[in-house]
Amino acid sequence: MSNNFIKQVEKPVLEIHDLTVSYDKKPVLWGIDLSIPMGTLCGIIGPNGAGKSTLIKAVMDLVDINSGYIKLFDQSLNEVRKRVSYVPQRESVDWDFPASVLDVVLMGRYASLGLFKNPRKADKEAAIKALELVGMDKYQGRQISQLSGGQQQRVFLARALTQNADIYFLDEPFAGVDAATEKAIFKILQNLSQEGKTIIVVHHDLQSVETYFKWVILLNLRLVASGPTEEVFIPTLLEETYGGKLTLLSEVGELVQKGEFKAREKQ
Repeated sequence: MSNNFIKQVEKPVLEIHDLTVSYDKKPVLWGIDLSIPMGTLCGIIGPNGAGKSTLIKAVMDLVDINSGYIKLFDQSLNEVRKRVSYVPQRESVDWDFPASVLDVVLMGRYASLGLFKNPRKADKEAAIKALELVGMDKYQGRQISQLSGGQQQRVFLARALTQNADIYFLDEPFAGVDAATEKAIFKILQNLSQEGKTIIVVHHDLQSVETYFKWVILLNLRLVASGPTEEVFIPTLLEETYGGKLTLLSEVGELVQKGEFKAREKQ
């Protein structure tokens, strides 16, 4: 095991200790121990079925955990919920519900509004500003179901931005979006990080990891590594994460061809 590559930090914004999660008695996360520093842009990387989305859902208290604990800002989620924002996978959302783009973004203000209270002028202004940031202000009256996948993703990000949270969890925000949308979203996340916000992203495109993230979590049921990108996003740990089948992955295959990774010789 590569415990030397699991970096624990002082005063972490997110601390996970001995976390195990099972579905139908089958473990999907096993004994996860990690801590994340404040103000970092962090990628969760691993193969399909590795437990990446489950890790975020466990933090957000959306799945039951078998053991361990999770702390945000050294407190439980319930104590700091207003400081936490979550953007689920686009595929997990029912896009047929009758709501305008502006309505969806205003949902991000409900935590500060309180239930059944009407949005104030300041809330609407914050929502429109967030839509401007993601380049969707012209669509504020459009039904959410009428948008393309990339546009829906931008709207969901705008909703998260209106919360003005301190930590953001995004589950595959770049899935199914065009290159321009991906670039725009990344720029916004980078700016948030520079403001001291912490952003944790489930990500599958290995080629952009070094460009996008300062911190990387390598996950495959167990935690393989967690630390600064230049220290843990390395061939040996990637091979451990992907079961030694790196060259079978087209993305990494391309990197191997470019000579950026050395393919491991068959034993």
